[in-house]
Amino acid sequence: MATPPNFEEGHSTYRPPRFNGQYYRWWKTRMHDFIMAEDLELYDVIYDGPFVPTKTSGDPAVTLPRIRKEFNNADRKAIEKKFRAKKILACGISPDEYNRISACQSAKEIW
Repeated sequence: MATPPNFEEGHSTYRPPRFNGQYYRWWKTRMHDFIMAEDLELYDVIYDGPFVPTKTSGDPAVTLPRIRKEFNNADRKAIEKKFRAKKILACGISPDEYNRISACQSAKEIW
């Protein structure tokens, strides 16, 4: 693999690496490390897919998604991680690449 050019954003510990449509494997490795350094659980959200709060109701028992008013603190924290993962991925791509992922609902889809 050719060495990637020096990207305009430079290397930062505060900003995610920017993907411009080239050198995906290079970007993917850097982004993985960036995400793991931010929060180990964020990569789990990306790899496993989003957390959906559920409840059990009825007889026979049926699992249903909870409505927002029924969320507890653990549900809110898990959902917050979902949006943090999406934010980091969206901040790490160019505007042209953003058009390709703008309809994605989860960080796993974006990845």
